[in-house]
Amino acid sequence: MTLAAQLADVAAQTFPLACPPTTTTEDIASFVGANLSAERFAEYLADPDREVLTVADGERIIGYAMLVRAGAAAELSKIYVLPEHHGRGASAALMERALATAGEWGVRRVWLGVNQKNERAQRFYAKHGFEVEGTRTFRVGSRLEDDYVMARSVPAAGTSRAGTSCGIRRPASPR
Repeated sequence: MTLAAQLADVAAQTFPLACPPTTTTEDIASFVGANLSAERFAEYLADPDREVLTVADGERIIGYAMLVRAGAAAELSKIYVLPEHHGRGASAALMERALATAGEWGVRRVWLGVNQKNERAQRFYAKHGFEVEGTRTFRVGSRLEDDYVMARSVPAAGTSRAGTSCGIRRPASPR
């Protein structure tokens, strides 16, 4: 299975967990098909302004994060871990590595969108220094969802404790 296919598989299992319970399976399937397919992940992996980080248990990818570079800021577009690995440090390791990567890029801020009903994710982001700075709408299939925009500053490169431990791997770049 290709890296893109592995990422799509994890995404299909984890994206629904971030959606409010009122989101229909049809809307989730529409979003996953349009944005989280193996073909889309192949595009993301080839994009020089994106960095896809993975965390693995042995050879099996159990989570991923994706940063999108945009000038002096970066969007933490995705950070998902399979539910059976929640609470074991995989998400924290991905977050540390994502922030370190942003610092290596020279960006000063990282922002993300999180559904206003996803309190677990909001607590996780707050624990990692993110604060609510505004709101936005986010389309999932035919629905518009309400998100908080959370952001934080990024330490300069070389000042983070993050590394490649805890099973974090940067996929081999196709570039």
